[in-house]
Amino acid sequence: MQTWLEKAKEAAIAAGEKILEVYSSESFGEEIKKDKSPLTLADKLAHQAIVEVLNASGWPVLSEEGKSIPYETRKDWGYFWMVDPLDGTKEFIKRNGEFTVNIALIEKGRSIMGVVYVPVSGKMYVALKNKGAFTGKGMATDQPLHAAQYTKADEGLKIVGSRSHMNEETEQFMAQFNNPEVVSMGSSLKFMLVAEGNAHVYPRIAPTMEWDTAAAQIVVEEAGGSVNRFSDGEPVMYNKENLLNPYFVVKGQES
Repeated sequence: MQTWLEKAKEAAIAAGEKILEVYSSESFGEEIKKDKSPLTLADKLAHQAIVEVLNASGWPVLSEEGKSIPYETRKDWGYFWMVDPLDGTKEFIKRNGEFTVNIALIEKGRSIMGVVYVPVSGKMYVALKNKGAFTGKGMATDQPLHAAQYTKADEGLKIVGSRSHMNEETEQFMAQFNNPEVVSMGSSLKFMLVAEGNAHVYPRIAPTMEWDTAAAQIVVEEAGGSVNRFSDGEPVMYNKENLLNPYFVVKGQES
């Protein structure tokens, strides 16, 4: 698995290079998909770069920008890659740098490997199940990640909110905390704030897809945190028939 973690890092960096080429160009080649979300040339080129590397594994690739694969086909997969070639397309279009490349390896509905790469900074976050979570620059990921310890009663906890998806339900959730500080961030970097210990809680009471969260979830979990369903507190699972995620809450080390 360590070998494929290194390959996934290579794939993420290759995708990042394609993304930055478009990022620095005059036109993003922007389109609007059927679900009204934006799609750029960077999404497409990043997808191609990742698939070229990961195809050598022999495991299927389920990507946001890949073809739609029927549940009847994928329900029997053992291992497969869950990929978001460009997470945070809206942030990319805004040119604020808050976008990532997300690559996860899924086994039996759980993420067991994750790579989250930030093309603009070169920062890399990685995790392997039961091996810990790490960060660093590019391929050099040797700095351990530890989610912050806290209690719900603590004053001034940092609660992560999305730049694009703040709503009344999220504000109600935040109201239960003691004078919290709201931290805004785009893409899967919201998860990374918790994994790094720079935030304590991230409620997501709004739609996301499985490829948005799979890589980030294992990074948070291996850093000591959790990514659990809002409804029942059970871990978020993957490769469901409907690839829409349930609402969830990301937490650091709550005691």
